[in-house]
Amino acid sequence: MEKNKLNLQFGIVAIMIILAALSRLLPHPDNFTPITGMALFGAAHFTKKYWAVLIPLAAMWVSDLVLNNVVYASLYPEYYNGMVLMGDYWVYGSILLIAFIGMRFLQHVKILPLIGVSLVSSVVFFLLTNFGTWMSAFGMTTYPRGLAGLLECYAAGIPFFRSTVLGDLFYVTVLFGAYELIKSRFLSLEPKKKLSL
Repeated sequence: MEKNKLNLQFGIVAIMIILAALSRLLPHPDNFTPITGMALFGAAHFTKKYWAVLIPLAAMWVSDLVLNNVVYASLYPEYYNGMVLMGDYWVYGSILLIAFIGMRFLQHVKILPLIGVSLVSSVVFFLLTNFGTWMSAFGMTTYPRGLAGLLECYAAGIPFFRSTVLGDLFYVTVLFGAYELIKSRFLSLEPKKKLSL
């Protein structure tokens, strides 16, 4: 019975992460995405922590395949020649780091720590992905090398940061809130804790 409960919990958490990743295919403001929410949700709820990394990365990869090869390829054919197998490595790196932050600080899910971790994760995503932009071929032709160019790249990313924070808070609220609702209204998903003296 306990194993069935864990399998059900795993399935619900995995499906919620996959649905969140697929929401990237819907029209949305720039940077208003489920990336942080997926990573933190998986980190908080998968009992085997490698799933907290693998499932959000796999869901992100599948949604990237569709976005890059169907949506963006038709909108920007001059930039998308042939099959694009991977999205931005810096985004995947930020998912990894955010998942590790979630594993460390969300062992017990409480509202205020969850908001704090979400905001820290927004900053981590901003810093890593803008650094990646500056390091990319696009960045090398757009921004000067050196600290001044890196700061210019970060400054160019500031208008998108508000959407990042709002998207992170939105998806964290939806994922964690929906899961708590499912748990409380339909079934008991949390495995029973062993009592110790």
